[in-house]
Amino acid sequence: MLSAKSLFQEILDNDESFRLFCSVAASGESQGGWENGRIAALVPESQRALAPKVARHGADEDKHGRIFNALLKKRGLDPVPVPHDADYTMLLERHGIGLAHERLRRDEPLSVQDVVTYLAHSRVTEQRASEQMELLRKHFASHPDIGRAVKMISNDEDNHLAYCHEELLRLAHAGHGRAIQRILRECALAEIAVYRDVSLAVMDHMGRVLGWSRAKASLLAAGIHAVYAYERLGGWRRMVSLTMPERRDALGGPATTSVEFA
Repeated sequence: MLSAKSLFQEILDNDESFRLFCSVAASGESQGGWENGRIAALVPESQRALAPKVARHGADEDKHGRIFNALLKKRGLDPVPVPHDADYTMLLERHGIGLAHERLRRDEPLSVQDVVTYLAHSRVTEQRASEQMELLRKHFASHPDIGRAVKMISNDEDNHLAYCHEELLRLAHAGHGRAIQRILRECALAEIAVYRDVSLAVMDHMGRVLGWSRAKASLLAAGIHAVYAYERLGGWRRMVSLTMPERRDALGGPATTSVEFA
């Protein structure tokens, strides 16, 4: 039976598909680390208390990139270039979601509106990351090769999501509520389309590596389109709600940066 667990197990068991999976994941996490590092350096004076949390967010993302590369090294594999149609972070930027890299490369302080945009973008993408890692944790937490990595990354992503909720609620109470809701909606609707396109691209690349039949590839594509239809009809709303998290001050401490998976 075709299931999320059996699909990922197939990817995990094949060196080439595992190499592509880890390469795509490592690239996205490393890019997120760079973005958060730049944002932490450019946070405006009125929001300086946020800077250490943004820096920790970036450090976590960097760590995740190193974890995926360490998993490759453990199997004697090298990363491969990420196909352009499977580059989630690049495609989000092209759709105008989040802060443009050109803006982050300039040594000019961000505005409070920029901070709102960053946090709203993060709240949407961290929802996706938290859900994906929870799915992997459900099926592979006890796996001898990737279990510890999956649990560590999943916990971090839950922390990131909690931090976004808490900081956006703080800014909403400071008078930015309408802007936050508008940006959250824009980000969510754009993200679900990008996620659909990237999922189709990744499955296409995986299918060629693993030699999937046309029927299997078509079934998976239909599933991806069904998820998008659900999200477009209303599932996106889970990405824009704001509730005070049980994990308060989730990024208030130092990051755990050591990685030993090789």
